[in-house]
Order: sequence, then C-alpha cells, then structure tokens
Amino acid sequence: MTRIEFHKYHALGNDYLVLPDLIGETPPPELVSRICDRHHGVGSDGLLLPDGRNSAGQFVLRIFNPDGSEAEKSGNGLRIFARYLWDQREVGPEPFAVATKGGVVRCEVREEGQAVFVEMGQASFHSERIPVTGPPREVVNEVVQVQGENLRITAVTIGNPHCVSFMTKISRALVEKLGPAVEKHTRFPNRTNVQLAQVVSRNHLLLEIWERGAGYTLASGSSSCAAACAAVKLGLCDSPLTVEMPGGKLTIQVAEDFTVTMLGPVTRVADGDLDGECLAWQAKS
Repeated sequence: MTRIEFHKYHALGNDYLVLPDLIGETPPPELVSRICDRHHGVGSDGLLLPDGRNSAGQFVLRIFNPDGSEAEKSGNGLRIFARYLWDQREVGPEPFAVATKGGVVRCEVREEGQAVFVEMGQASFHSERIPVTGPPREVVNEVVQVQGENLRITAVTIGNPHCVSFMTKISRALVEKLGPAVEKHTRFPNRTNVQLAQVVSRNHLLLEIWERGAGYTLASGSSSCAAACAAVKLGLCDSPLTVEMPGGKLTIQVAEDFTVTMLGPVTRVADGDLDGECLAWQAKS
C-alpha cells in the first residue's frame, strides 16, 4: 500500500486519525508509532480503525495508542468516530451503536455534528474487572507506594482501566512525574490510565491526565468518566459534573448504578493521504 487515507479530528485537543483503508488489518506497532509521530508522521494521540459492522448491525471500532498497543475504549475517540460517521453520511441524528473491545456504546450526534453524546456504559470499581492485583474487592481510597510516596487511589473501569487520585492541587508537572510510575505499577497487570483530580465544587472537577500508551494528554473522555465516578463514589461530588481539563470541558452524568454518559465537542481538522515515504517505517527504523 503506497498511500493510506486519513481523516483527522480533535476532541478538546485530544486528536485522532481515522484510517478507513486499514479495515480488517492489525497495523504493526512500528507503523502506528510512525503515523502518530508529530515529526515523522501526521501526528496524533491515537488511531481509529473502522472495522465494518458486526452481525448485530453495530459499527465496529478498533483503537490504537501511539505506542502501537490496542486500547479497549476511548471516550474522545468514540466522539470523533461518531462525528466521522456523520461526515461520511453513514449516520444521522438518531442514536446508533458502536462496538469496541471495551463494550458496546450508544452514540448520538448533536448540534449538526459539533457535539456528540455517548452512553459509556456502567463503571466498576471491582479489582477483578479493572484489573488490580490482590484479593477480590472494590479498589476505593486505597494507598499505593509510588516513587517513595504514599498515593491514595481509587481504581475504575469504564471498559478500560483507570486510576484516580484526588489532590488539593494538581499540575501537568505532577502528573508527568507520577503518571509513568502509576501506569506501569505492579498493581495494574494491564497498565492503567492515570488521573489526578482536584475538586472545585460539588459539580466541578479539574483533571490532569497521563494516558496509557500515549503519555500526557490534554483531554480524555473515558478519564473524565472515571474521575467523575470516583468523585461520586467517594462522596466528593454530585452528578452532573463539569470535568475541566487543559483542553476544555465535558459534561458527565453518573447514575445511581454508575452508568455514565458524556457530552462534548468534536472538531474536524483535515482529510488527506499518508504518503508511501512516511509509511516506509521498515527502511527508516
């Protein structure tokens, strides 16, 4: 293949490339990394690979991190994919289902494509579902040692693993310091996404994010859902919540059974073709 078609979008600065030419394929990690590289490729926080429809008629989506690993679910990625389907006129304003490795979600494109509503599914704090090592339990307000310090965490899965830590003051520097160590901590056999959260009010959270396989991230939909669920679980906040990240804000609703919905914007950036020279990762590695 000498060229690969791409469609670039961002959701609050969290950018993804939709690659319809790779349907049915699993790209090598080296190729994923080259495409996502901001100097040698187009540059993105991940790749979205449409995979047709399943037997239930649901759209199928595969998600790849910049390090080549495959993610179970991405809230921003799902909003972007929904907007892509809208732009391709494959969906209208009616709700539709998307199947990911982290479960089936329902999406609804609103405001003529400018915003997308996603039913993200039911969050769980249970160690066997996240997963977290140790005895079966809800991982709520536990202490782990990270870089010689005791960090209080709540672990959540919303189809992919998350580790939330509430602090009085958060910053990019702090999440860049703690994030890599928490992501690969032995407590998390499949690694984890990391969120440092600061409560502003009963309905407002600030968030800094270290994303598994991607690093520091301006915004994340699934991270916002996980942090909101953790805040409600700990009695720190009430639903609905505004989750504010460096890239912008999302509106998160958390039901009594921890079923979560998300509403936020999507921006179309560019369409184009990746040239064969960029794709020649084997020759230039």
